[in-house]
Amino acid sequence: MLIDGFPSDGVVTVNRVVLRPGYTVDDLEERVALLCENVKTWHSETGFVGGFVCLNSGMISNEGSTVGQAVSSPLAGREALIITFWKSFAEHEQSHRSSTFQPLFRDVLDLCENGNEEIAYTMLWQGKAYGPEQAGLARAAKGG
Repeated sequence: MLIDGFPSDGVVTVNRVVLRPGYTVDDLEERVALLCENVKTWHSETGFVGGFVCLNSGMISNEGSTVGQAVSSPLAGREALIITFWKSFAEHEQSHRSSTFQPLFRDVLDLCENGNEEIAYTMLWQGKAYGPEQAGLARAAKGG
C-alpha cells in the first residue's frame, strides 16, 4: 500500500490552483499550510488520511505526452495541485463544512485565478516500487 492507512474504497480529492498575478508561491505555501494543519488537527480522526501539495515544475515529459512536443509549461511556478486522501466522500464534505476550515479555505481561494473545482476520485490502483530483491524476482518471472 502506498498511502499508509488509505482504504481500498477511499476517496482522493484534487484541487487545482492557478495563482493570480501578484501572488507568489510563498503566499500559496503559507495559506495552504494553515489549511492543511487545520484538516490534520480537526479531521485526522474523522476521515482524513493524508495528502500532499505539488507545484508545476514547468517540465513536460515528451516521452509520456502524446499532444505534441512542448518544452515547458506556461503555468510553471503558478499552478499547484492540492491532493488529499479520505476514508469517504461524506467525511470529506463534513470537514469542509467546519467553521474553522471555511475562513482558511477562502484565504486560499483568494489566490486562485481559476476559481476552484475540487474533484473526488476513487482509487483504482496504488503501489510502491519493488525493492532490489523483489524487482529481480519480478524480472526473472517475466523472462528478463
